[in-house]
Order: sequence, then C-alpha cells, then structure tokens
Amino acid sequence: MVTKTRDKLIEVARQLFANKGIENTTMNDIANASDKGRRTIYTYFKNKREIYDAVIERESEQLIQRLRQIVSLDVDPVDKLRQYLLTRFEIVDETIHRRDSSLRSFFRGDFRRIDRIRRLAVAKERELFDSIIVEGVERGVFDPGQAKNITTLETIVFQGVDYTHLRNNFKQIKLTPDTMRSSIVDFMVNGVIARSNDSNVIY
Repeated sequence: MVTKTRDKLIEVARQLFANKGIENTTMNDIANASDKGRRTIYTYFKNKREIYDAVIERESEQLIQRLRQIVSLDVDPVDKLRQYLLTRFEIVDETIHRRDSSLRSFFRGDFRRIDRIRRLAVAKERELFDSIIVEGVERGVFDPGQAKNITTLETIVFQGVDYTHLRNNFKQIKLTPDTMRSSIVDFMVNGVIARSNDSNVIY
C-alpha cells in the first residue's frame, strides 16, 4: 500500500510536470490530481523538490532498463554493442520527442536540469557499457587497448548527441539524425573490434 501510494504520487507529478511545467505545478495540484490530501503527500515527500527528484529517478531508471535488457542478451559482443548503441540513440530521440515525457519538459528548461539528469544516468550507463566491453575483451573479440578508451568516448559522444537532438541543430552541423547515428555506431563498433576479428567490421 505504501509503495502504491508513493508510486501514484510520482506518476501524477510526472504528468503535471510534463503538462504544466515544474514551476507552475504546486503541491496542491499534486494532491488534487492524485485524490490525496496534502498531509498524505508530506508523509512521503518533504517538498516539491523531493517529488521532482523521484520523478527524475523513475524516468531515468525506465530508460536505463532498456539498456539493461540489451546487456542481458545472449548474443555476440559485437552485435550486443551495436544494439546497445542503437538503443541509446532511440532513447534520446524518444525522450525528447515523446509528447508526454516529463524529461522532455525538463529539457526545455535550463541546462542545470539536463546536467542533473545526465549525471544520474551516466553512472548507470557507464556500468552497463563497461560490461559489454569487458565481455568482448574476455572473449577476444575487442581490442584491449581500444577498450580502455571507448567508455570515455561513449560518454562524450552521447553528451553531444543529446545536445544536438535537444537543439535540433542538425542542419547547422550538416547532418541528419540517421547519418549521425549510423556514422557513430559504425565508428565505435569498428574501432574496438580486435584485428583478428576484422570479418565483423562494417565498412
């Protein structure tokens, strides 16, 4: 019961934040929309900031869960890495363009919010990404030297990807979303494959 009530409050807040914006949503709004009294809300959250943090955590975890599913696949590390990167592109595209996404509304705010979301997600993403690379190295599929650099590269690259989708400045950098995606995925996958596995390289 406790978990269900807290989950409902988070979901109601998520929808309100997405539709009205964070600043325009009050604790009374959340209480009315959830059919709960303010006293009930304050049982679970001290203030709107705590609810906001819970919404960010929930949405971040839902996005990361899709990446976890890729990591758990029983496929060749090269295929797993490619699927992971493609899924990561899908996530940023859907997050920014999904109409009811609370993250989408946050992206339209200041960049401090984006930075908080990124910091929260990066540690989780990095652990998952590392597990794919380690598996590839252990199986002799990925080059150990390149593997040391690709995790840092992935973090930096997707910060740029997120920014470009957010700003929708593809024309300015003379790229399309599809061109960006295919170029980055091919470069990263081909760059980490061990030379003895060049048959997996896509040119």
